[in-house]
Amino acid sequence: MLIEIDRLRLSLAGVPILRAVRLSLGEGEIYGLLGPNGAGKSTTIAAVLGLLVPESGTVRVLGRDPRREPRAVHARLGVLPEQGGFYDWMTAERYLGFFARLYGRSLSASTLGDRLARVGLMPRRGQAIGSYSRGMRQRLALARALLIDPPLLILDEPTNGLDPRGRRDIHDILLALADGGVGILLSTHLLDDVDRLCRRIGIIAEGRTVAEGNVVDLMGANSSPQRFRLRLTGAPPCAEIGNVTILARDGDWWTIDIDPAWNPEAVWHDLFCGGWPIAEIRRESGGLEDLYLALTERPAA
Repeated sequence: MLIEIDRLRLSLAGVPILRAVRLSLGEGEIYGLLGPNGAGKSTTIAAVLGLLVPESGTVRVLGRDPRREPRAVHARLGVLPEQGGFYDWMTAERYLGFFARLYGRSLSASTLGDRLARVGLMPRRGQAIGSYSRGMRQRLALARALLIDPPLLILDEPTNGLDPRGRRDIHDILLALADGGVGILLSTHLLDDVDRLCRRIGIIAEGRTVAEGNVVDLMGANSSPQRFRLRLTGAPPCAEIGNVTILARDGDWWTIDIDPAWNPEAVWHDLFCGGWPIAEIRRESGGLEDLYLALTERPAA
């Protein structure tokens, strides 16, 4: 495991922040860390980085204690914090070169350019970071996190400030990294990001992990049907598809329920193969958002 957290408790200035947090992240996995503002996500990340001292519980990162062996952990770790930490007077190339030297590396101008192109950032020659948009800064922060080709990435709101195309570009980069074996801890408020990127999640509320595991399994345990509206270009075939219930029809639109234990993507595959002429799909209820709201509104035990 790249990250292992068990029964983590932590207080700041005598105020309990984390009461019982658990988390496990393996190679090639994108893990979504979710929770309301103030739930303890940033504090959990700080503990992973060795910046805060737990009262009890265990934190292991890359097989080590980040408080006792910070250099060994940080040398193999890439981080994109919520606050970027930019030097506005620098150019992107100079900025990445500066951070590369902190890691004991000297990168050529062409290599630095390749690193920027990898995240879709193509600044004008001599352009200062101070003139960058929020989205450009996010791309630069990701390039910085990837400088040492780390086996573990910790990303705090990596798609903030990006337009839909930019978000999709970052998604594709992260999926490719995971396919290459990189483990990614993703803290975000954007459930669409989690839907596309994460198979496993952890939800924190009031300093406690209230749910952790495979997204499909968690939604199945929540026992709330997943409801969709489908626009069809013709009537569906008579053949029934398991775990799909047709509820209503309004013109070309059909309302269906899918068993909560089933992944909708697998259902769409079965429906298409079964001859359903689907032109459009809209989720009505029963997805990750409903699960998140149900768990975070529930009082902590």
